[in-house]
Amino acid sequence: QVQLVESGGGLVQAGGSLRLSCAASGRTFSSDVMGWFRRAPGKEREFLARINYSGRITYNADSVKGRFTISRDNAKNTVYLQMNSLKPEDTAVYYCAAGSAYSDAAVRYDYWGQGTQVTVSS
Repeated sequence: QVQLVESGGGLVQAGGSLRLSCAASGRTFSSDVMGWFRRAPGKEREFLARINYSGRITYNADSVKGRFTISRDNAKNTVYLQMNSLKPEDTAVYYCAAGSAYSDAAVRYDYWGQGTQVTVSS
């Protein structure tokens, strides 16, 4: 069992930055693939980024490529999402997830955090 807790969300102006954190507990974090997703009002859940267990392999969705960066610190059992050049359309609830498959499909992730709200004002 893995528990995930996101933090770092909030209100920011367009063009600003936020760094989301996801603290994991409950089992060996360093063996999990970690992913970030978001759900905007009235829209389906969207994959954003994933990172392999070592942190050496990452992938970002086209919608955030060049603006968002995923990273992890296995010593702190934490994964991060650095978000730069934020746009109003980035407003959503952001979720981290843990799984064993290196995938952008939400169904491949076994554990999810409760989400953190990010609101970008224009």
